[in-house]
Amino acid sequence: MASSPLLTKISHPFSSIYPTKFTPFYLATEQSFKFPSTLFNFVKHLSSNDNPTIFHNFNFDSFYANLIDNSSHKINLTQVHAKLLLLGIQQNGFLVSKLVNAAVNFGEISYARKVVDKFSDPDVFLWNAIIRGYSKYNLFASAVEMYSRMQVLWVSPDGYTLPHVLKACGGIPSFRMGQQVHGQIFRLGFEKDVFVQNGVVAFYAKCGKIASAKVVFDRLEIRNVVSWTSMISGYAQNGQPIEALRVFDEMRSTGVMPDWIALVSVIRAHTDVEDLEHGKSIHSCVIKMGLELEPDLLIALTAMYAKCGQVMVARSFFNLVKVPNLILWNAMISGYAKNGYAEEAVKLFRDMIAHNIKTDSITARSAVLACAQVGSFDLARWMDNYISKSEHKDDVFVNSALIDMFAKCGNVDMARMVFNRTLDKDVVVWSSMIVGYGLHGRGREALDLYHLMKQSGLVEDGWQLFHCMKDYGIEPRHQHYACLVDLLGRSGYLDQAYDFIMNMPIEPGVSVWGALLSACKIHRHVTLGEYAAERLFSLESYNTGHYVQLSNLYASARMWDRVAKIRVLMRDKGLSKDLGYSLIEINGKLEAFRVGDKSHPRSKEIFEELESLERRLKQAGFVLDRNSSLHDLNEEEMEETLYNHSERLAIAFGLISTAQGTALRITKNLRACINCHSATKLISKLVNREIIVRDANRFHHFKDGVCSCGDYW
Repeated sequence: MASSPLLTKISHPFSSIYPTKFTPFYLATEQSFKFPSTLFNFVKHLSSNDNPTIFHNFNFDSFYANLIDNSSHKINLTQVHAKLLLLGIQQNGFLVSKLVNAAVNFGEISYARKVVDKFSDPDVFLWNAIIRGYSKYNLFASAVEMYSRMQVLWVSPDGYTLPHVLKACGGIPSFRMGQQVHGQIFRLGFEKDVFVQNGVVAFYAKCGKIASAKVVFDRLEIRNVVSWTSMISGYAQNGQPIEALRVFDEMRSTGVMPDWIALVSVIRAHTDVEDLEHGKSIHSCVIKMGLELEPDLLIALTAMYAKCGQVMVARSFFNLVKVPNLILWNAMISGYAKNGYAEEAVKLFRDMIAHNIKTDSITARSAVLACAQVGSFDLARWMDNYISKSEHKDDVFVNSALIDMFAKCGNVDMARMVFNRTLDKDVVVWSSMIVGYGLHGRGREALDLYHLMKQSGLVEDGWQLFHCMKDYGIEPRHQHYACLVDLLGRSGYLDQAYDFIMNMPIEPGVSVWGALLSACKIHRHVTLGEYAAERLFSLESYNTGHYVQLSNLYASARMWDRVAKIRVLMRDKGLSKDLGYSLIEINGKLEAFRVGDKSHPRSKEIFEELESLERRLKQAGFVLDRNSSLHDLNEEEMEETLYNHSERLAIAFGLISTAQGTALRITKNLRACINCHSATKLISKLVNREIIVRDANRFHHFKDGVCSCGDYW
């Protein structure tokens, strides 16, 4: 038999009498036997009656401990275990503890448990081994069960038992059990053991009792990197990113170097506050420490760059992971969806389900959001079909997103179907449906549903739920305040929303003022909207979206002079609005058009149809509105500009590409201008078609010369 590396690792005082020729002794087949047979031959030789002195002086603990330590597979452990049984030393606590620890390290937790169960009188070391194993593989209930059995047998825990038990209590979570363990820690005298106390800090943090965690942390005389990391992670996981970053700065000032676990929490904290600049500095720290390929750090970096709008950078990290987990998929899909890369989000979602990766509510909501942005009704139906067959079909958050999706894809009746089948309707479900009706100009249905919602008391419920958060130890974050402002604002309680903001205990952020500005646009409250916009400009002076939102408010109030001032202000700041384009879905395929676009293969036919429509419009008495946003152009320029608007091109293409009577569904990324709106009304009557246009503000259903918005958008 060839020599084995294992043989050279084991030195022994009896090596001078090591036998060289023995008949092989096997405990398994030759193919499965991994240890050098001469080692076992040697033990067989020692245990024979011819060698009593050598046998009794032989150090079995050292020999078999070496074998266990050098094992590379479960089969090695079973062979050693079998030999212990053969020699009658299977109750050797030292060796059995080594055996269990090795099994745990191989992931063979069931085998480790069987070994423990067959041991007659486990000591604390053996209990530690199995409790550690269960805790390591997140089998927390089993870890607590083993600890309870240990207590019943009157085996006192030591400083290595307690941290694993605390981890299990936090993982379940079982706050009451963890408190009992904390009491034991005092009784057993471990209140100054930093290893144990770190476990206590982490336990309270995982149970959401961050104040209790801080009390324990502040009492620590010695704080190592684990102590600091437990506190930083606790704040980050409990919605207090600013506190997490404060503790991190305090840790750095004491000279303690962070580990990768601390850096994950710090990156997540920067992600929560959307502080990309400082997040990048932590990324640099990660690179300097050589940790850039650490899986959890890759996930955190992907989420940070994705949430902060750097989706291409995020994708580069995503691609580095050979087998992305659910958190990573969610971070990337959500990042795409929330930053305007809807098609990429949908494609990635399809890739995910094609690989049979189980989705969760976050995945589903992000994918639905992306489908809403794409605007394809066929895609929306595909997503609804997927959700209806998944475990998310009764998820109230997913159903709210589906309602919004169908409304934005032009079919408010499908949105109502989702609303009706949703059993537990919260305020978000009601609001989504009301907004959907509003988008489509069905004001009567929106008002009726709004009154039903008020009767059901959900606005009041939302208010009460917010104010009872602290009763459950939850400190409201900016997102919670923004949600309540949105709830009040959408319901028409703008003054109450403003008073609520003015009395916030924390400084209102972008999300809060943005929610108020959106509500002001819905209700055309210009004065309050201007104040909200000023606050947004002071926080993010170069965010184009804020200026566009204020411009939309002015446009909704037909204050064109102020719209013009916003344009000048944006130009002075070097900001530019997105170029206009329109999409039309023909046979499941989206076709895109820009102003004056002549790049389409059927461009000649499209413009011939446009000329025909223009003649018919003039014959029907269509007259340009000089008070529209085109007031700065002369008659000829106005006609030419209107003629070439992207939605007009999309309409013409739709007319030549579909059968008579087919409804046309068009998506425009900007607000529809007054002249195009008026022209489309008349075109719908002239060609006897329903034309559904989704612009930046709402849906317009044009039919028989009338628009569903009642010319109020």
